[in-house]
Formats: sequence, structure tokens, C-alpha cells
Amino acid sequence: MNSFYIHRYPFIRLLIPWIAGIFCGDHFFDRSWAPLCGILFFGFFAALSFALYFLKRYSLRWCFGIAISALCFTGGWLGMTGQLQQAVCSFPKEETVYRVLITDTPQPKEHTYLCQALLKERRDTAGIYPIGHTAVLYLQQDSSASRLKSGDELLISARISPPLNNRNFDEFDYARFLMRKGISGTGYVASGKWIKCDGMNNFDLKSVASSCRRNVVSLYQELGFNGDELAVLSALTIGDKTELSDSVRESYSVVGASHILALSGLHIGLLYTMLFFILKPIARRGNIGRCVRSVFLLVLLWTFAFFTGLSPSVVRSVSMFSILAMADMVGREPLSLNTLAVAAWLMLFCNPAWLFDVGFQLSFLAVASILLIQKPIYHLITVKSRIGKYVWGLMSVSIAAQIGTAPLVLFYFSRFSMHFLLTNLVVIPLITIILYAAVVMLLLTPFSWLQIEVAGGVKKLLEGLNFFVRWVERLPCASIDGIWLYQSEVLGIYIVIALLTYYFMNRRYRNLQICLFSILLMGTYHATLYWLDCPQTSLVFYNVRGCPAVHCIKSDGQSWINYMDTLSNEKRLKHMTANYWKRHHLLPPQEITADCRHAELNRQQQIISYHGCRVCVINDNRWRNKSTVSPLYIQYLYLCKGYDGHLEELAQVFSFSYVILDASLSEYRKHLLESECKKSGLRFISLSDEGSVRFLL
Repeated sequence: MNSFYIHRYPFIRLLIPWIAGIFCGDHFFDRSWAPLCGILFFGFFAALSFALYFLKRYSLRWCFGIAISALCFTGGWLGMTGQLQQAVCSFPKEETVYRVLITDTPQPKEHTYLCQALLKERRDTAGIYPIGHTAVLYLQQDSSASRLKSGDELLISARISPPLNNRNFDEFDYARFLMRKGISGTGYVASGKWIKCDGMNNFDLKSVASSCRRNVVSLYQELGFNGDELAVLSALTIGDKTELSDSVRESYSVVGASHILALSGLHIGLLYTMLFFILKPIARRGNIGRCVRSVFLLVLLWTFAFFTGLSPSVVRSVSMFSILAMADMVGREPLSLNTLAVAAWLMLFCNPAWLFDVGFQLSFLAVASILLIQKPIYHLITVKSRIGKYVWGLMSVSIAAQIGTAPLVLFYFSRFSMHFLLTNLVVIPLITIILYAAVVMLLLTPFSWLQIEVAGGVKKLLEGLNFFVRWVERLPCASIDGIWLYQSEVLGIYIVIALLTYYFMNRRYRNLQICLFSILLMGTYHATLYWLDCPQTSLVFYNVRGCPAVHCIKSDGQSWINYMDTLSNEKRLKHMTANYWKRHHLLPPQEITADCRHAELNRQQQIISYHGCRVCVINDNRWRNKSTVSPLYIQYLYLCKGYDGHLEELAQVFSFSYVILDASLSEYRKHLLESECKKSGLRFISLSDEGSVRFLL
């Protein structure tokens, strides 16, 4: 480690401030002053860097370094701000006619087909207006929608609006996620509200690539692949994960093998090795031969990347192997942290939003970790046999990659796979055989009888792969689930890992003291956050349209969730609230759908009594046209879809101090009830406007 200094890797010094600038540009995008400040600072630091460069004074070298770092910081800031700004678009509030171009293959959902579309123009009685923004469309399922494909042009009538969040506690920021992908709006298109423009099938390279992927999948189906085997083969070879079922994704996630289902360094490395071997005879013709081989490798690798959809992990891998090919051409060191930083900086220069892609983050951290600590781990154990060296080498790579990616995996997926070493020891060699066999199978397309024989072997290998993954999944302690980490903790863990790595390479007592202190500090910080987020006795109302519910939480982590409708979308509610439940260490809640009586909770006639607090849920007209001499006092009146009356009618039966308006209410009913609350001087909260709300008891 003595030879490791940051000045040996100049692109890391450019990459770090660039990344920091992208983070700030994303975080402060909503501030009106941010773009102007970014432009002013960029101009200032560009001029300062230019002036210091031509001064050429050795004593001012540190000033030049600071100016360049600041320039990279503001460059990342402006790049991210500009990319997000391109996704901002205002849409009419009413239903409007649009001419759209479908830009990807529609994906079947429960009741709709989801697809991305380029909004080419908007049409109304006043004229035609060009747009040029991208939107996510949900087309109602029917026989016509099932035949749509990438490149089709449609006329649709829909209400498209900018993406919005539901503002539930700890909810995934879906609106910003779409903006980072350049998506300006979302809209639902009902059956009969769209027509396909005849003769308007547009030609573009992206559509050609999508069509080629569909043809490959069709070929797999003709060869007898179906079900999970077809889904895994499509994911491994062409990056098409649309056929992967939830059960397959879950199985591979539990055993720590999700990375093989996403095209990344492993797959591109195997492709590079195969092409390198095939083109080896060309390289024997001296320097010209090596140059020709490198050019062929570059063309073939980037063609494959484009064919699979240019995902961040594929672009990273192809960029790295492109550098490897060029290094071979000029006789330079192929792989280092500097080349990794070059690839990262170039990708983030072209698309700053890639920084927030989980695949991008995991891919670069895995490679960086392998480059930094795989060799020290390998040398911890001396192995003499050839097989032992291969096995330990594979294990050391897996351990290094796991160390580098574990904090992010815990943060994003709240899961740690305990048997990742066993999984990788079997899965990686098996994947290598499957991929090479699949390539042979595709090359044998002109010889159908022989291709069918090879396809039978590939199918058996895929069945064996899936069987092994499911077997590991059923082993005891296959994974630890429900882990919650804060963003600040992830950064702290990476700092601890860096300090420990530095210590093991230097073995200095002072470094050991720093490591132990940092671990103690992280432990104290985590314990403090854990204590602050301990569950408290409370009532929680969520903003989940189509699923009105009252969540009664106890301080020991137990809870009861009261569903008010037998047709409630419980799956959606659990998905949207999962992070909140993990953060507050809640046990799986008991689900209540009918009247009940517990020691802690009582529910009768849609009136919930919990810890001395009453909630009356109004989702039908049972209390209309009724009155009583002594109205029942309730703390919270929860108004949902199904009640057609007014608040004054409910005041004949109940005495209430707070009104909760559910997200299931129509806009008309919501505004009507809001005006009645204001007129009566009642406090109210609209969940569709405010998001989740919690009341401590």
C-alpha cells in the first residue's frame, strides 16, 4: 500500500468532485438559484484554471489543483441540472390528443401494457404543437394493445401529467427516478382512445435492436425453451429480463446470484475472451494484426452493447474491455483504478444520471474492490494445487466483490446472502458453459437438426442452474432480510472498509487505532439512530389509492392494519410502506378486515378503538339520515370513497375534531368536503395532498 497514492491516479481526482457535483445538482435542482449559481461558478473556475495553467508557477500548483477540482464539481452540477431540466414539461390538465412514437417493447402488467413513448406533438382545435418529450404510457389491456411493438406510431387521447410521488413515509422517489431517465410525464390510455397510424412504422436503430432481441427470443421458443429456462436464457444472452417471474428473481436474490441475471462484466468478459481467441490468428501478423484485432473487438463489443439496450452495467463493462483492447494494441498496462475512473468519468460526462443507477454503482464498486483487495485476500492463504488455486482464486474474487458491494446491497435490497461463496463456486462455471453453449447454438441456426441437439443440452444446463439456485435458497440461513441502513451509514461503512484495507496493507498501530475508533463511532451512530426510530404507539394513515387502511402501531413493534374494503389493493400498500416498516423495526402486522375484539384493539361497525382513541371510517352510507341525542365522540373521522353525504349529516351521529380525507375520493368530492370542513372550522388533512400522516397516542 506504500506505493498507493492518489496522484498516481489522476482521473480519480477528477471523478470524485464530478460525482459530488452531480449529487449536489440533483439535490438542489428544485432551488431556483441553483442553475444560475452553477453557471457563474463554472465560468469563474474555468477562467481561474486557465489563468493558473499559463502562469506555470510551481508554488501555485495546489491552487491549480483546487481550481480544476472545483471546475469538475461545477461541471457535474451543471450536467445533472441540465439533464433534469430537459425532462421538465408542462401538460394540459384536460384530456388531449397526442401523436406518440413507442420507443420500447410494451411490457404486460396486471391490467395494462406499460411502454415508453416519445410525445412528438400535441393537437387541439387551435393547432398542432411539437413537444419532443418522453412519457410512460399505461395502455389498457386488449387484443389490439398486445400487438403493439417498438417503432409503432399512435394517435392517443389521454391526460398526461408530470410524475408525482404519493409522499408516504420513506417512499421511493419515483418522480425523480423518472426524471433521471428523461421521462417528463405519465398517462393512462383507455381502450378505444388510441389508433395506430398506418404506414407510420418508424425506422431507427433502437427499434432494430429491439426487433432483433424479439427475434432471438422467438428462436429460443421455437427450440423448445419456455418458462423459467427461457427467462433465464434471455436474460443471460441478450439482457431481456421481461420474462423473469417474481419467484425466479427472488430465488436468485436470496442466494446472491442476481448479478448473473443482469448483463455485466462477467458476461462481457466471457464474450471478450471468446472473440479474443477467435481473432488470435489475425494478431500473429505483427502490430498491424493486433490493431486489426483491436478494431474488430471494439466494433463487435459496442454492437453487442447497443443490441442489448446500452444498460449502464453493459456500457461500463464494454468501456473497460475497450480500454483493454486499446491497451493491447499499444502495449500499455490494461486495467487499473485509473482506467476504471476514466470509464466512469466518460459515462457520467455523457449521462450524469447514470450515477443514480443501482447497476452502475454496484458494477463500478465491484470492479474497484476486486482491483484493490483481491490480491491481498488471495495471498492470505497459500495454495499449491492447480485446482485449489482456481477455487481459491474464484473465492477471493467473490469475497472482494462482496466486500465492495455489500453496503449498497444492504441499503437498496435490505438483504445479505449468507451462501454467496457456495453460489458463485457453482454458478459462475455453469454460467460460462451455458453462455458458450448458447453462442454455439445460435451459430448453428443454418443446421437446424444439429441446433436442436445443442439446444437440448443448453436446456438441461439451465434446468440444473435453476435447480441448484432453488436448493441453495432452501438451505438454513440462506439470507438475512429486513436490514435497514441510512444513506449516511453506507458512506460511513465504506470509510471503515477503506481504513481497514489501508491498515492490512501497512500494519501500523496508529492505523489500527483509527480503524477501531471508526468502528466504535459507526456502532454508536447506528445504535443512536436505531433508538430514535424505535416504534411508538400511534395511528398511521397512508396515501395509497384504492386501499384505505388504518395502521395501529404498538411501541413493542406489534401492529394491526385495518383494511376497510375486501377489495383493497393490499399488495400495493405493503410495497409502498415496506421501507417505513423496516425503518421502525415493525413486526409483520396482523391484518384485520372485519369486526373484532382484542385486548389492544376493538373494531365494531367501522369504528376502531385503540389506546383510548376512536377512529370512525366512513366508506358507505350506513350513517346517513340518522341522529342521536348524545353524539358519539371520536377523535378522527376517516372519509373514504363510498359516502355520498355531507359532514353535517355525520355531525348528527358523531362529535369529531379531525377529518381525514382518503386518496380514494374523487377531486370533486375532496374539494366539496374540504370546503365543508373550512366552513365548520374543522381541522382536516387530505392524504392525496399531504401524503402519509401519523398521530402519536
